Amino acid sequence: MKKAIFFDLDDTLLNDRKSIQTAFDLTCHEIASSYHLNKKDIEARIRKEARKQYATYPFYLFTQQIGINPFEGLWGNFGDVHHWQFRQMGELILDYQTKTWVQGLKDFNLGEDEAIKARDRFKEARRSSPFLYEETIDVLNTLTAKDFRLLLLTNGAPSLQLEKLTMTPELVPFFEHIVISGNVGFGKPNPVIFEHALRLMELSVDKVVMVGDNLSTDILGATKIGMDSILIDHADGKVAEKAQPTYQVDRLQDILSIINH
Repeated sequence: MKKAIFFDLDDTLLNDRKSIQTAFDLTCHEIASSYHLNKKDIEARIRKEARKQYATYPFYLFTQQIGINPFEGLWGNFGDVHHWQFRQMGELILDYQTKTWVQGLKDFNLGEDEAIKARDRFKEARRSSPFLYEETIDVLNTLTAKDFRLLLLTNGAPSLQLEKLTMTPELVPFFEHIVISGNVGFGKPNPVIFEHALRLMELSVDKVVMVGDNLSTDILGATKIGMDSILIDHADGKVAEKAQPTYQVDRLQDILSIINH
């Protein structure tokens, strides 16, 4: 009998993809309208440039370990004080954000002033566009009513993940613990962060199920430690060798039929 559920945050409870897409839509639409350009062309160029630029910074390998993607880098401040590479990110992140927009908009013959305006507009738009999935609160209410213990297990920088939770404060009371990879020093799928979460809950691995959308982090990590898992499949076609979800569903609300079984 399962006693606890570990939940991923981004694209499991929070629709982070929708938040990022909304920020791109708003920012690129404004540029396209002003200069008679195609907003999808602008977005594609900026996304490509973001990935390219991100990989050039000395904090890149650290972000891979902790789990911070280039598009989070486009709006976060970082600078968390407890690890030197977070401090390094805080010092360099504005440079990354600026270069991405400057280099990306060069292809459209737009200068630095327009790039800086777009950089700041994107950050503002992302912060004003937090989205939960429509069933998130109902699912969490149902589980807590059935006396399941809940823990949030998320990759990322503490400052950024806590900012997301500040934007959606209704999530926080459901969880006994909120475990963020940047505080632990290792991100999913490293077994260390799962073991840490189990110690906090004082539970053995057989009493817990992991729920997440990411095969290469949530599900692979659960597989490595021998924990049952439920993959929320967003049909993005991604694969991860050796990741073996115990169950697979199409959306969050479908986990209830499995957990209640």
